[in-house]
Amino acid sequence: MKIISNNWISLILLSANLLVSQGFKIETDKGTILEPNDMICSGRYWTEAEGKANMEGFSRLWNDEQSWAKRAQGIRENMLAGMQWDKISHYGGETKLIKHSKKIMNGYSVENIAIESFPGFYVTGNLYRPINNQKLYAAVLSPHGHLKDKRFTDYVQLRSAYLASKGAIVFAYDMVGYGESNQIRHKMPISLLLQTWNSKRVLDYLLSLPEVDPQRIGMTGGSGGGTQTFVLTALDQRIKVSVPVVQVSAHFFGGCVCESGMPIHKAANLQTNNVELAAMAAPRALLLISNGDDWTKNTPNVEFPYIQKVYAAMGQSKHVENVHLPNEKHDYGYSKRVAAYAFFTKHLQLDSGKLSNEGLIDESFIDILSPEKLYVFTSDNPRPSSALKDESEVLQFLKFPISQAPYFYYKK
Repeated sequence: MKIISNNWISLILLSANLLVSQGFKIETDKGTILEPNDMICSGRYWTEAEGKANMEGFSRLWNDEQSWAKRAQGIRENMLAGMQWDKISHYGGETKLIKHSKKIMNGYSVENIAIESFPGFYVTGNLYRPINNQKLYAAVLSPHGHLKDKRFTDYVQLRSAYLASKGAIVFAYDMVGYGESNQIRHKMPISLLLQTWNSKRVLDYLLSLPEVDPQRIGMTGGSGGGTQTFVLTALDQRIKVSVPVVQVSAHFFGGCVCESGMPIHKAANLQTNNVELAAMAAPRALLLISNGDDWTKNTPNVEFPYIQKVYAAMGQSKHVENVHLPNEKHDYGYSKRVAAYAFFTKHLQLDSGKLSNEGLIDESFIDILSPEKLYVFTSDNPRPSSALKDESEVLQFLKFPISQAPYFYYKK
């Protein structure tokens, strides 16, 4: 007999989470159920001064390629353990695909696409492809940051279409809980795991295409999409060119559970931060794009020198760059896109872009499509009936305790 609905469970757990996030412990007559997880490093976990001091401390923990490799391996193992990767990693293999509504544009095409990330759970997005015939193409993963329906915005469409027109197959996809990825809330307990796994499955799909060159795979996103970029790059060597935008910081760990809601930065015998996660791209090509109005304002003097040290230890200093825009804000605007285009053109061997009369990159050939033209699931193409219905079904399928939530451990 069903005594309490999943909606009520979610409400009770949300209330409990709010208390726990303020330092309270939730107990029953059978013992502790929920308590704060002191291994979580979230938001502005350190001050700017602490971030700088800790970078100096990290730098003393290794001094050459071998000692960095040992540290990076420890960080990678902790990331996988903190995300509980083992609960999902066996769902790899061939990707099941939904694709329709191909639109031929000026120099590229756009299709509405979903892949089954694991049984009953879908990654939703758009596939941008060059229309010129080549034997092999580069490919770019394009996750987005925190904004409702961001996949449909002009700037996500612009960067995806531009790169496609220059010779890359681009997959722009929703954050979990946003856009059409609405089987769960965005701020559910394991969104960091689900988002990272979704990105891995997008990568699997792109590499399954016989026309994709596995040596020319890039990834880029801004803000929370930047976090997705450096997290997957740290874990998966198949990403060859990484461009995280306005996100890599020594003191800021990401303010959302999808970035820092699981213990990937800290363990009993380890402390790291997003700078070291980004540095794990080495010796592959890495571009940091930063600005003067958010937590990346110190990048040229704090974060970038540390990452340069990692690349120098590997003899690959030419593979890492920083474009710092001190007068700009937290976005993935035109000047940031231009910097990313140049880096991808160089390292993915794309076609050089045409310049306008003023010497600027010309994006005017790109038509911005309405969300209705980009939807994967419609009345004519509904989400499969086998799809998991809500986050309680997702948690149960992956064998997570239904009471698990951000900022705390579940105690049996």
